[in-house]
Amino acid sequence: MNNNGNLQKSVTLILCACFSAWAKVELTMHKVVEVYLGESAQIPCQYNFTDGDDEPSFVMIQWFVVSTGEKKDARKRIFYGDGGQQIVDNNTDYSGRIEVTPDRQETRLTIRDVQLYDEREFFCQVNGLAAGNAEGKTHLRVFAPPEAPVIEGVPTGISMTNEVASCEARSGFPKPNITWYRNAVPLASAPGHVNVLILVTQQSSGFFSVQSTLEFKVGKEDKDAHFSCEVSFFVPGAIRTVESNSINITVHYPTTMVELWKESPQGLVKEGDAVGLRCQGDGNPPPSFIFNREQELDVDLESNNADVLMLSPVSRKDSGIYQCRPLDADDYAEVKGEMQLTVHYLDPAVVVPKDSELMLKGEDLTATCNALSSLKTVIVWYKNGKQVGNGNTLHLKDATYDTTGEYICEVTVPSLPALHTRASGILGLCLILQTLLRPHNKVRLFCVRVSPQNWNEVVSKVNDHVTHSVVSVKVTADVSASCNASNDMGTDVKAFSVKAKGQTLRCEWSLSLPLSVCVCVCVCVCVCVAEGSGVIIVVIILSLLLLAILGSVLYFLHKKGKIPCGHSGKQEITKEKTTKDDIVVEMKTNTKNEEAVLLKAVNGDKKGPNDQVAYFKKGLEA
Repeated sequence: MNNNGNLQKSVTLILCACFSAWAKVELTMHKVVEVYLGESAQIPCQYNFTDGDDEPSFVMIQWFVVSTGEKKDARKRIFYGDGGQQIVDNNTDYSGRIEVTPDRQETRLTIRDVQLYDEREFFCQVNGLAAGNAEGKTHLRVFAPPEAPVIEGVPTGISMTNEVASCEARSGFPKPNITWYRNAVPLASAPGHVNVLILVTQQSSGFFSVQSTLEFKVGKEDKDAHFSCEVSFFVPGAIRTVESNSINITVHYPTTMVELWKESPQGLVKEGDAVGLRCQGDGNPPPSFIFNREQELDVDLESNNADVLMLSPVSRKDSGIYQCRPLDADDYAEVKGEMQLTVHYLDPAVVVPKDSELMLKGEDLTATCNALSSLKTVIVWYKNGKQVGNGNTLHLKDATYDTTGEYICEVTVPSLPALHTRASGILGLCLILQTLLRPHNKVRLFCVRVSPQNWNEVVSKVNDHVTHSVVSVKVTADVSASCNASNDMGTDVKAFSVKAKGQTLRCEWSLSLPLSVCVCVCVCVCVCVAEGSGVIIVVIILSLLLLAILGSVLYFLHKKGKIPCGHSGKQEITKEKTTKDDIVVEMKTNTKNEEAVLLKAVNGDKKGPNDQVAYFKKGLEA
């Protein structure tokens, strides 16, 4: 029955078409309707009859679509209807997906869940029988944005015109476009410099994938350049773009400039340091280097690192100009880096006098301290932890027992505090052993020894480097005494005796002992002075006679080999036999003017003749 009804309507339309020449209908449609994939599309069709005041009582509307896979312009109906019924044709791509909404002078086709194959032309046909008929069309466009572009750089380094990177945009519709950028500036094709290869693939689903490959002539200036790609695609009513991440390509180029510097240690270099010299060039990839010294260019220095030379420990002989050369340079001989390495040093300090120096009381002494250094030094002298002088020279004047002791010379380098050295010297007075016979026959016995000695005496005074002991004895008869000195090095004993034969007498003598030995060197001088009034001529005659006797005795004892002073050249005058360590002091008196001479005996002295003469003279002056 439906078929008969359709047939009747078709016949009716055919018969009424004969009268359409006198009727006119105007129809309005959009040329293009755009929609996103999966959304619903609406295609309106508006019509108007112009040859009558009233609309025809019968209007038939049909929708057609261009068939796929058939000849061009081949159409297939998908809907027809009039004021009484609306029918969707079966067995089409739109069965169950379309809906037609009739309205006064308008019909609207709605397509649900638009697919890619829906991008085609849709026709609207309006027939008012005697009122006329008309047809219009709308092109439905479907859009599917592609995935975000993916850019990949060439994993290996680039040294010439080559493939730089590739960019791909997948699953887009219609076909997207790709544009390349270098540092945000678009790249246009340029023969020999920029070339872009594009590969377009359409999937079975209808989506397009575009792959673009950039070939670029790179140079050294491109080592820091950033490349990116941008995909552009159509959307309903606009064009959108999505940019990829930027990448930095690896450019290979030879080394043209080299720099060499001291990496460690920081600051000045001193002997004993571990020194690291680093070499760096502008080539890529970083090359290996060869190190040598300017004075030995044919000798390559061994290095465990491709760009670092370690020198450990360094000495002053390592000072000089060092060079490094890259192995990838086009001109190996000319491309180099160099630097001056200076190794600073400070030699041990030397104090002069080097060994212990003995002085006589009241003497002056100059001590010097020197240390060879490559930098400016500062010298300070210390004694007992206190600063006593500056500079390399220390002047000691008018020596006393407080002058003796250990003097430390400290040498520092202000610009390199790690360099410092010190040395010491010991200065001291000679051992002086003396007796002073005061009025009223009172004798004071002094026993003094230069440090480092610790005296074990009845009455002692210790002053760091000087120890002396004083014993006072009233002389009413002959006096015998001994001075005992002992420490870890041994013991030293000195004995002496004083004979009292009068009252108004004065007797002095001094004994000097070097620090390195425990033997006393004695020089005795006796001078007797009469306190009464007498004839001066008699005193002179007596003195000459005494000197003559003294010379004869000295000569006699020298011949017999019995002079205790040995090599000193001096003879001892005494009436009593003395032992090696005995010192005899004899006091003689006269009623008026008498002179007593006390002679100092020297036994076992290790000093040379010249030294003993000097000591003898100093004893006389004392």
